[in-house]
Amino acid sequence: MSTSTLDLPALDTAIANTIFHGKLHHFPTIDSTQTRALADAARGLEAGQVYIADEQTAGRGRGGHTWHSEPERGLYLTVLVRPQIAGNDVLKLSLATGLAVQSALLAATGFHADLRWPNDIVTLPGPQEARKLGGILVETALTPDGLLKHAAIGVGINLNQVDFPPELSQTATSVRQQTGEPASRSTVLITSLTELDQELTSLEAEVTGSPSRPPIIDRFERSSSWARGKQVEVAEDESYTGLTAGLTDDGLLRVQSSIGPLRIVRHGGVREFLPSTP
Repeated sequence: MSTSTLDLPALDTAIANTIFHGKLHHFPTIDSTQTRALADAARGLEAGQVYIADEQTAGRGRGGHTWHSEPERGLYLTVLVRPQIAGNDVLKLSLATGLAVQSALLAATGFHADLRWPNDIVTLPGPQEARKLGGILVETALTPDGLLKHAAIGVGINLNQVDFPPELSQTATSVRQQTGEPASRSTVLITSLTELDQELTSLEAEVTGSPSRPPIIDRFERSSSWARGKQVEVAEDESYTGLTAGLTDDGLLRVQSSIGPLRIVRHGGVREFLPSTP
């Protein structure tokens, strides 16, 4: 079997012990798995649905960005979930998904990715600025009393791309470009869903007061070089620079401003700050 072929019955067997078993939906081409998941959530489909695309014609990323979805070269999926958490814990879904993808890539391909708060899968620190190889988009609806009603978690991972459009060639990368070896979409999909199932279970246990793992905030800080001690530029309101100083209890990023007080990043983009050389 090629690295791009998906055998749905075999995939479903491999995830038999997860909430996603029996709920795989595969599309050779679709506008956006995220759009389909949200439509199904609105009509009440049960949690655990997985929408997998070989190609997306209108893939979406955080902040209204588009997602380049080259046919069968990457993993493009959305899961529909309904964990029992409050609205102020929703950001932790993005952190949990990042941890799941990071573990999945290491297990499936041997590639150790870094996590850029709050939703990017990137290369580890090096002489050049980090390149992006994956992204996470979490869209939610809440009940009138502030609990999570449903969440559509979209994941895009560049696996076997060998080049990118000119506008992305300096900022994007793929697992294949980093390792020199092709990556199996099936294997990465199986490990990602397995890890995500475990992360969602752990998160729900944590927020209900019966944790089964160390807190997700602590684990994310240990797994991300961006969480503490990273010189960053934040594009939020007026842009500013500073040093990252860990996460709040809600999962927001603290940044010690270079010219002022400690600030909390709520919705701005975070990028590495590389001072220009005189």
